[in-house]
Amino acid sequence: MRDRYFKPAGGAGTPARTPDGTPDGIVARDVTVTYRNGHTALHDASFQVPRGTITALVGVNGAGKSTLFKAIMGFAPMARGDIRLLGLPIKQALAANLVAYVPQAEEVDWAFPVLVEDVVMMGRFGHMGFFRRAGRADHEAVAAALERVGMSDFRDRQIGELSGGQRKRVFLARAMAQDGQVILLDEPFTGVDVKTEEKIITLLRELKEEGRVMLVSTHNLGSVPEFCDRTVLVKGTVLAHGPTETTFTHENLERAFGGVLRHFTLGGDDLHHDREDTRELRIITDDERPFVQYVETEGTAGAPTAPRPEDDGKDAEDGSR
Repeated sequence: MRDRYFKPAGGAGTPARTPDGTPDGIVARDVTVTYRNGHTALHDASFQVPRGTITALVGVNGAGKSTLFKAIMGFAPMARGDIRLLGLPIKQALAANLVAYVPQAEEVDWAFPVLVEDVVMMGRFGHMGFFRRAGRADHEAVAAALERVGMSDFRDRQIGELSGGQRKRVFLARAMAQDGQVILLDEPFTGVDVKTEEKIITLLRELKEEGRVMLVSTHNLGSVPEFCDRTVLVKGTVLAHGPTETTFTHENLERAFGGVLRHFTLGGDDLHHDREDTRELRIITDDERPFVQYVETEGTAGAPTAPRPEDDGKDAEDGSR
């Protein structure tokens, strides 16, 4: 079983590689987490994520997404199984400050009096000495991170005074200042407007090009095909994982969401003036942002179909209103 997921490192400091030779990002093998009350929140979960990718973690509330994050960060001891981050055991990866976390808004006490600059500086603590005194390199890293997320002008503001989107960018800056190579983002688009979402996605794409690994927990189904290379679907275990185009399918979403997922179909005169156009517009939603697909009504029902050039973007926008 072990050889299926891991290959031994080539030497000290050399990361393990996945079976296809790609440098490891995140590799989980048969991960099972049982809490003290006896509840097994995650069982036999296995998946792998290469470096230089953005991966969506998708599932209903209570499916085990938060538990998986806690396991990766070492907060939830595993009853069995193993997780490797960049080819390293969890403890080694955490000790090397390789893992950064962007929390949900609900996890933060926004009334606590702390400046934006100080929040970002928290990402540097693991790089400081015993007395946690910030040096020149730390201040430069914080300034560069704030500049990159467009929040330099807010460095002396209280974090609680910012909007939801600004707060998200500050915590993303903290991850950048930390120089985290594995970045876990918990619902980064909740409570932000479309413009802020686009800015965050742009930043994530830049980090992807730098070879970092991003695991994004999200209910925002509509955005997953837009920017996520891979998808992991969770419901007590990992139901499916792989490239988004082959994993983020109607069938797999039905398995992950069950009765929570709603879908609508528009076709014929309701959608097209051209009666010869047999395509339908399928809208799938869990009441956040819908996932819109063009599907053929004959032969390939359920398969995403690219819009025609003359309709590119037009019908999808009309159908999602």
